[in-house]
Amino acid sequence: MNKHFYLIYFLVVLFFIGLHHQTIAQGKDSLKISSIPHSLVWDNAPVKYSIQNDILTIVAGPKTDMFRDPNVTYNTDNAPKLLFKADNNFVLSTSIQHSFLNKWDGGAIVLIEDSLNWIKFCFEKDYTGAKRVVSVVTKDISDDCNSVEIKSDKVFYKIAKADNVITLYYSVDNKKWFLVRHLQFNNTKDLKIGFLAQSPTGNKCEVKFSNINYQTKKIKDPYLGE
Repeated sequence: MNKHFYLIYFLVVLFFIGLHHQTIAQGKDSLKISSIPHSLVWDNAPVKYSIQNDILTIVAGPKTDMFRDPNVTYNTDNAPKLLFKADNNFVLSTSIQHSFLNKWDGGAIVLIEDSLNWIKFCFEKDYTGAKRVVSVVTKDISDDCNSVEIKSDKVFYKIAKADNVITLYYSVDNKKWFLVRHLQFNNTKDLKIGFLAQSPTGNKCEVKFSNINYQTKKIKDPYLGE
């Protein structure tokens, strides 16, 4: 065999190796959770993650956050988020659990139009050290609202979209839901929704999302969330 044969053979091998690696990379680009009828993709990669039995665990690294300060002194969007395309009407619920090691550590449901228009519904360690239900509605600047204190490390969250109206709820038992916020969100682009972990002042925050349920329906009663 001459050198031209070896060259051709070498190029063919490289092609299939490249194709193999590309297939692997594409497989990592989209993920599935059985209760969600859409593929999920990362916006900002986590330190690590796992999906086992439809339980999603996200580990956020240091100085990770999503916030646009009203004082315009702190604008950042580097927290890892696992997102999927939102339907026009939907209800997404999940439990959120983490260890509350550092100030502002949190896990959240996020609804995003673009970098200037989004909602972050967060279970967060607040500035007093409390485990807090927090909602952040951002339309260029973040409107940050601290709500009820939760005694345990775990809470249930629900976000419902009925046309251009968004309603946020929390529950301690996944049965009785309390309305946190009810607002209009007039998007002109497609929305993405999903899961976020953050650790603005710590080295990391490991957040577990379980009891994930997504329904493509329009709620009739915002006070009941049904």
